[in-house]
Amino acid sequence: MTGPGADERLAGSGRLRRLLIRPELGAVVGAVAVFAFFAAQSAVFRSPAGIANWLDPAATLGIMAVAVALLMIGGEFDLSAGVLTGTAGLILVTLAVEYGLNVWLALLAGLAVALGVGFLNGLIVTRTRLPSFIVTLGTFLMLQGINLGVTKLITGTVQVSGLRSASGFESARVIFAGTVQVGQVHFRVAILWWLALSAVATWVLVRSRPGNWIFAVGGNEQAARAAGVPAARTKIALFMTTAFAAWLVGSIMALRYTSVQANSGIGQEFIYIIAAVIGGCLLTGGYGSAIGASIGAVIFGMADKGIVFLGWDADWFKFFLGAMLLLATLANHLVRRYAEEVKH
Repeated sequence: MTGPGADERLAGSGRLRRLLIRPELGAVVGAVAVFAFFAAQSAVFRSPAGIANWLDPAATLGIMAVAVALLMIGGEFDLSAGVLTGTAGLILVTLAVEYGLNVWLALLAGLAVALGVGFLNGLIVTRTRLPSFIVTLGTFLMLQGINLGVTKLITGTVQVSGLRSASGFESARVIFAGTVQVGQVHFRVAILWWLALSAVATWVLVRSRPGNWIFAVGGNEQAARAAGVPAARTKIALFMTTAFAAWLVGSIMALRYTSVQANSGIGQEFIYIIAAVIGGCLLTGGYGSAIGASIGAVIFGMADKGIVFLGWDADWFKFFLGAMLLLATLANHLVRRYAEEVKH
């Protein structure tokens, strides 16, 4: 009931319920707690320079976490996302350094390959109905072998370097790996890419028809198909979105460091999934938030650099990841159960 005669207590209760069932609620609480913990013990951590320091790893992780979150909401996984970042970087540096291609053309070539991999992943999953876990695990292994084999074949080593001398490097570096000065502090451009992609992903999920399709295919694909949702196209588009994010992150890192190792990105796919889960995504699909995944990435960034600022052994970061994953999974389960009770 709404309007002038509505009971304000009922309205407040409704708003509170809507807040409590938000998928990113747990991530927000976790982020506040982690920030307070490290900020209370380190003045550097809470300084503008410190914030820029821990927002940097949060940005590159956040770009991937948002894309992975969309895919997980759609009910699928992509275990090739991490190694694909390395593939994109290797294509960029190899074409620009070894074959003299302009960096911008090399970037486009890397984008085409990445989108092709995403398309094939989505096509195989939708046509064969095989679990995406298995399909993308196969892609992961193939890309890992290609990265190592081709890099050794071309360079004789497991690394490609020398991008700084390539044509078009400086202009591309400004766009993808430059910095923006705010006051006396330099923030990485990757942060702007991350914020822009998070905003677009959030708009798609909550304000567009494709967003409804994503939730529908992740919640119940058969029912979504019966309702006229283009499930196959939606899932293929989600795999291609993850591939685009992998290309972007791989390009950012290649332009930043001007070299790429053949094993780059391996193992990072699990970090992306963990960030998405911390942000409120369910492993079963149909529920989650792009904003939550971004906040999950912020938590990782704060922990990664906060542990360093406090002078702790870096091995504690792995313990933190495991603890956050377990707590987030439990919190997501409780929130989801409460949401279902509210609906009924």
